[in-house]
Amino acid sequence: MKTPPLALYAHFPWCVQKCPYCDFNSYTLRDELPEQRYVDALLRDLDAQVTDLDVRPLTSIFLGGGTPSLFSPAAIGRVLDHARNRVGFAGDIEITLEANPGTIERGRFAEYRAAGVTRVSLGAQSFDERQLKLLGRIHSADETRRAAEELHAAGLSNFNLDLMYALPGQTAKEAQADLEAALALQPAHLSQYHLTIEPGTVFAAAPPVQPADEIVEDMLDRCLQSLEAAGFEQYEVSGYSRAGAQCAHNLNYWTFGDYLGIGAGAHGKLSFADRGVTRTQQTREPRRYLAAEPGALVRRQIPNGDLPFEFAMNGFRLVRGFTDEQFESRTGLPIAVLEKALGPLVSRGLVDRGEKTWRATAKGFRFLNDILVELLPAASAPTAP
Repeated sequence: MKTPPLALYAHFPWCVQKCPYCDFNSYTLRDELPEQRYVDALLRDLDAQVTDLDVRPLTSIFLGGGTPSLFSPAAIGRVLDHARNRVGFAGDIEITLEANPGTIERGRFAEYRAAGVTRVSLGAQSFDERQLKLLGRIHSADETRRAAEELHAAGLSNFNLDLMYALPGQTAKEAQADLEAALALQPAHLSQYHLTIEPGTVFAAAPPVQPADEIVEDMLDRCLQSLEAAGFEQYEVSGYSRAGAQCAHNLNYWTFGDYLGIGAGAHGKLSFADRGVTRTQQTREPRRYLAAEPGALVRRQIPNGDLPFEFAMNGFRLVRGFTDEQFESRTGLPIAVLEKALGPLVSRGLVDRGEKTWRATAKGFRFLNDILVELLPAASAPTAP
């Protein structure tokens, strides 16, 4: 096993309002934001984790949530400065801030850029006012447009727009109109996510009526044509980018790189020469996280039998797939383990076996669960990152 690149994920758990479809570790902000206390806790969290780590410069940082843009540029700057001083930055580090269009004050993006942010992921979700209301979003389509203008003006043109499809009652034409509205804002990256009804959400208790499968397929076909015509290339299941604008942080996930996870409920994945691969998780509830001792996170070593599933769950998300060398260097296992498990899927046309490479076929890309099921018998307790 070789030491992979290292990234950092920092979780900011509060939102103005919890969306009915959201199963992320996020909480409606009901009192004053404990900005200083929470940032202090993030810094302690990072300090406690790096003491047991083969430290190397961070290749990317993702500030996610929740709604990190509820925190001031000064607070975000404190986190970034501490990470730079404590761990170090690679020369081409990518630093992404998630932002809600409804929480951005004029001029804020320029201040976030000055604090060190190099990329923004903007949660548009839709440009249809009816759908935004159904999704419980606090922003309007015009606020997304204004936020995009602010990003360009601040010199943060490397931004992503999140869009959702298969929305309640949505037609293929409406999904394409959402995409065209997003493309008009000139993002460098676009993420498209299928609305899924997750257990424990408001939508799970009262599920909305979603489009039929054939309509969803039509949506995807139309949207892919529009994206390609606009110069975007699909590089992973949900990600499309202009040339040179792929998300480095997500690529680190999908190539089974390492990442520290700090903040309430944050997950991490770390590789050790003597212990193999370890996953970490912090205390989920923010008040308990703030009260916990530094380094109180849960650590779980991944059994070797689980590693093929864990690796493939990420690697097959990429259009290009992965190489034999990547599998062996990131898991420490021989490629024969995968060859035995995936051989039947090659015969079924779901997986393409190239010259020391693996990738999902066009058919397999839409049925990734069928691929992963073949690896489940070797995985005693698979956990998503």
